[in-house]
Amino acid sequence: MERMDRSGLVAALLGVVIGLLLALFLVRSCEAGRVRAGYANWQKLNLILDEVQKNYVDTIDVKGMTDAAVVAALAKLDPHSIYLPPVELEESETELAGNFDGIGIQFNVPNDTAIVLEVIPGGPSEKVGLQPGDRLIKVNDKVIAGVQFPQDSMVRRLKGPAGTKVNVTVRRNGEDTKFEITRGKIPVHSVDASFMVNDTTGYIRLTKFSRTTFQEVSMAALELLGKGMTRLIFDLRDNSGGYFDQALLLSNLFLDRGDEIVYLEGLHHKRENYTADGKGLLRDVALSVLINEASASSSEIFAGAIQDNDRGVIVGRRSFGKGLVQEPRYFTDGSAIRLTVARFYTPSGRCIQKPYGNSEEDYQYDILRRYSDGEMFEKDSVKIDTSAVFSTAGGRKVYGGGGIIPDVFVPMDTTRATDFFIACNRKATQMRFASAVFDQFKADLLEIDDYDRLVTYLDRLNLPQRFLQFAAVKDGIKAKPGEWAETAPYLEPQLRALVGRYSKLGDNAFYKLYLPVDETVRIALDAPSKVDL
Repeated sequence: MERMDRSGLVAALLGVVIGLLLALFLVRSCEAGRVRAGYANWQKLNLILDEVQKNYVDTIDVKGMTDAAVVAALAKLDPHSIYLPPVELEESETELAGNFDGIGIQFNVPNDTAIVLEVIPGGPSEKVGLQPGDRLIKVNDKVIAGVQFPQDSMVRRLKGPAGTKVNVTVRRNGEDTKFEITRGKIPVHSVDASFMVNDTTGYIRLTKFSRTTFQEVSMAALELLGKGMTRLIFDLRDNSGGYFDQALLLSNLFLDRGDEIVYLEGLHHKRENYTADGKGLLRDVALSVLINEASASSSEIFAGAIQDNDRGVIVGRRSFGKGLVQEPRYFTDGSAIRLTVARFYTPSGRCIQKPYGNSEEDYQYDILRRYSDGEMFEKDSVKIDTSAVFSTAGGRKVYGGGGIIPDVFVPMDTTRATDFFIACNRKATQMRFASAVFDQFKADLLEIDDYDRLVTYLDRLNLPQRFLQFAAVKDGIKAKPGEWAETAPYLEPQLRALVGRYSKLGDNAFYKLYLPVDETVRIALDAPSKVDL
C-alpha cells in the first residue's frame, strides 16, 4: 500500500513536470510565430510589405503600393517633401529648365478652342507657317476643338522629343490646313515683360526662377539702363519660386559687398552663409519689389534680402511663407523625391516658413483663411507674430511667423466689380472679344511693333462701343444705365491690353497697357523707393 502511494506520487509529479514543459513549449511556439518588428532601419515597414507580398489573397501591384507608401511617409514630414513619379518629375523639371521640346507656340482657350497667341521666332511652328490667331483643330488625328478637351492634355500631345514629328490642323480664315511640324528645343522665358514706365522708371515682371533667370533679367536691365532707368519696379507677384542659386544671383545684382543674402541651416545641414560680392549691375538703381500671397520660396529669399538690408521698398501683400529648402534625390526608374534638408533664414535671422504642424489641409487652405480673415483687404487684419521680432541692417523692426510682410500694404480692390463686369468675367467675354478683334484686324496688328503706334491704333478702334455690342449679341450681357461709366475705367484698359497682346509687342504691350488699373504698380510709383530709417 505504501509502495503504491509512492508510485502514484511520482507519476503525479512527472505529470506536472510534463505539463509545465508542454505549456512552456506552446508559449515559445506562439512567440516564435510572431515576426519580430522594430523601427530601426525601417524594419517594420519592410517586414509588413514582405508579408503582404507573400500572403495576400490576390496579385499585388508592387509599384502602386510602393509609391503610395512613399507618398504617405513623406506626408508626415512637411508639405514640401514630396515624391515625383517619372512623368511628374519630367514636367516639373521642364518648367524650370529654360527650354523644352515642343513646337514653339503660346496659346489660350477662350471658348473651347485653342487660339495661337504667339509663334516663337525661329521655332518649329514659325518655320512651317503657323500664325497668331490660328485655331488648333486637331493634333494628329485627335480632334481637340469644340469637345472640351483638357488644356494640359493638349500640351502633352503637342510636346515631344526634339526631332519627332506631329501633324497639327489649324483653322485660318474659315479653312482648315494641316501642318507637319518637326519638334525642336524651345526656349522658356522667365521674364514676361520689361519696359520703361516713364523716363526714369523701368519695369520687369518675373514669373519664375528658372535656369536662365539671371541671364534674362541682366539682359533686360541692361536694355532699360540704356533707356535712362534710374529706378526699377521688380514684379514678383504670383512668382512661386524655383532655383535657389538664381535668387542668390539676382540679389547680388542689387546689394553691396558683404551684404548678407540668406543663410541655410538644418539638423544634418551645417549653416551656410551667402553674401553679395559688390559687383552687381544694379547697386545704384532705386528699387521697389512687388509681392503678393502667391510669391513664394526664391521670391521670398530675394524680397527678404532686399528688405533686411534696407535696399528697397517691398510693396503689396504678405507673401506665401515658404522657408524650407528642398534637395532632389533621383532614382534609376526616373522618379525622385524632393526632400526638405534645411530652413532658409533672411539676413535678420527670420525663418519665414508659415506653420504647418496641424494638417496638410490647414496648410493648403491658408490663403483662403487670409481672405476670410480680411487680411487681403485691411492692413490691420494682417496677422503678425510679435514674439518673433527682428531688426534690419538699419534697425527697423521686421517680423517672422510666416511670409514677408511688405513695407507698403496694397489691399485687393473689389469696389469696381459691377454686375456687368462679373457677368463678362464668368463667360470670358473679354478674351473672346479680343480674339474676334484680332480676326478682323489681323493684318494691321501683326505689323505693329511700336508702342505709341499701337496706342494710336487702339484709340481708333473704339473698343468700348465694339465690346458692348459684342457682349450683348454673343453673350446676352447688357450694361444697366450708368453701369458702363462705372465699369469702363477698369475694363477698358483690360480690353486694350488683351487686343494689344496680339501685336508684335506681345506681353510687353499687355502689361504696359494694363498699368492704368494696376493699383500695386501705381502705389509703388507714388511711394518712395527707399525706406525711412
